[in-house]
Amino acid sequence: MTVAMRNAYGEALVRLGELRPDVVVLDADLGNSVRCDGFGRRYPDRYIQVGIAEQNMVGVAAGLAACGLVPVVNSFAAFAVCRALDQIRVSVCQTGLPVKVVGSYSGLAVSKGGSTHASVEDIAVMRALPGMTVIVPGDAEEAAQVTRMLPDIRGPVYLRLYRNAVPPVVPAGYRFRPGKAVLLRPGTDVAIVSTGTMTARALEAAGRLAGRGVGAAVLHVPTVKPLDEEAVVDVAARCRAVVTAEEHSVIGGLGAAVAECLGERRPMPVHRVGVPDRFGESGPDDELLAHLGVDAAAIERRVLAALGEGGG
Repeated sequence: MTVAMRNAYGEALVRLGELRPDVVVLDADLGNSVRCDGFGRRYPDRYIQVGIAEQNMVGVAAGLAACGLVPVVNSFAAFAVCRALDQIRVSVCQTGLPVKVVGSYSGLAVSKGGSTHASVEDIAVMRALPGMTVIVPGDAEEAAQVTRMLPDIRGPVYLRLYRNAVPPVVPAGYRFRPGKAVLLRPGTDVAIVSTGTMTARALEAAGRLAGRGVGAAVLHVPTVKPLDEEAVVDVAARCRAVVTAEEHSVIGGLGAAVAECLGERRPMPVHRVGVPDRFGESGPDDELLAHLGVDAAAIERRVLAALGEGGG
């Protein structure tokens, strides 16, 4: 059963409000879209609607955090990160305040919103900010667990959420741990290191590759920063090649983080699957993902090319 990540987030946010009276939620006029409006209906005295003013929203959140509260700010990823970057950098990260920035509608599948709404650079931007934790859940269950844990993660956090439903990827009984990756599938030919929506596609690609006699390990990395370097090095050491996969630019995201890690600790080629150096477009989700090379077929092709078995 697939569940939209934003729906799981909205329900978990309401539950978090029950457990933590110090949590306040801020909305930049997208509450229904990102599903934070349910918190507002349940706790109207802890819900602040700032309107289409993302920069002001982050400034208000910083003030609330300085008073001892835990603010959770909500918008589309493209707006939460790029439009409010100065406030995030100066008012939140330089002060180390526990503001939790939730960027929904990340990646390419943004309901035909086009290049203005597609966010393919947000991970790169946020992981470059000192002190910022960057979390990219792989499915609805993991997104809900991260949401309920937000106040317990020290300092600023960027939680990257997806609009659409994605297949479940974490196993039964799974418990998210900040900074820890999880091996979802063993293999000794290639290590597919993935995050967010691409983990489901990595598992799909691994299944196809098995039919070709290729053993593909799948390492899911929900916390892009800080990266679980030990898990990355361990899975790379067991395989002949490493392929990263993310619904994000190939520049500055998970692929870059993995390449930086292995370049220092276990030098080997890292083959990246992601959006090339360009903006997103408007179109049907599946066609758009295939067009820009961020689907299961693209992962399979890159793996085969990395192993010298054809593809590209």
